[in-house]
Formats: sequence, C-alpha cells, structure tokens
Amino acid sequence: VEIDVVDPATQKVLSRTPRCSIEELEMAAKTASEAFSSWRRVPVSVRQRYMFKYAELIRKDMDNLARIVSDELGKTLEDAKGSVFRGLEVVEHSCSVQTIMMGETVQGVANGVDTYSFREPLGVVAGICPFNFPAMIPMWMFPLAVTAGNT
Repeated sequence: VEIDVVDPATQKVLSRTPRCSIEELEMAAKTASEAFSSWRRVPVSVRQRYMFKYAELIRKDMDNLARIVSDELGKTLEDAKGSVFRGLEVVEHSCSVQTIMMGETVQGVANGVDTYSFREPLGVVAGICPFNFPAMIPMWMFPLAVTAGNT
C-alpha cells in the first residue's frame, strides 16, 4: 500500500511513498535491536565519520532537499532551506559526541569514596515526526542517538 504525496497548493500528486505495516515496523525494531550489540562496539570515532559524511551529503544536496520540503508542504523555499539547515546543525553537532558522552568523576564524596558516571548507549531509538518539519525534526532526533551508539 502506498500513500500519495500531494502538493498542497495544486493538489497534484508529486510522488508515492510506501505505507509501513505493523509487521514491517516490528521487523525494523527487531533488526535495529539485533544490530545494537555490534553497533555500540563500533568506535565512536568511526561513528562520527558516518555523521561527517551525512552532513557533507546534506550540505551538497541542501537546495534539492529544501525544494522537496517546499513542494510537499507548501512552505516558502527560504523557510524550507532554514528547516534543512537547522537539522544540519544538529548533524554537525553530533560529530562532537565524544565530548558530549564524557562521564563525570567526583573525588572525595565521602571518606575514601569517589563517584564515577558513564554515559552508554541504551538501545533502539524511534520517533514520531510531525508532517510539517519532515527534515528538521528527524535530524534533531536521531544523529546524536546513533552517533552515541544507539540504533
């Protein structure tokens, strides 16, 4: 089953996109869960390189991505570019996840007691993205989580 992607200004069908069934959703979650044990062990520096590449691809195709958002939502092209750019900023920020994930050490909490905290990936992430920000919101949700080692 597919869903029509319609230009709100002209009602013209721009494209069709597959509708995900419950079974496909469950399979995606299961696959992400299975991938988690190996992905979390990939060195952070390697995961960061994927995000550097992702950011590069977004920058390279920014105008086309903005045009798609504009066509599908009826936003002005400038507003759509801003939306894609704000998402790109988070993707770029995710490239610094090593410093974000640093734990904390507090020495001398009590006699002979020090505390340590570690930040570790937790597992599968998912999000329900609103239709009106199809580029920005997913780029806010997932790059940091994936770069941190979640799937």
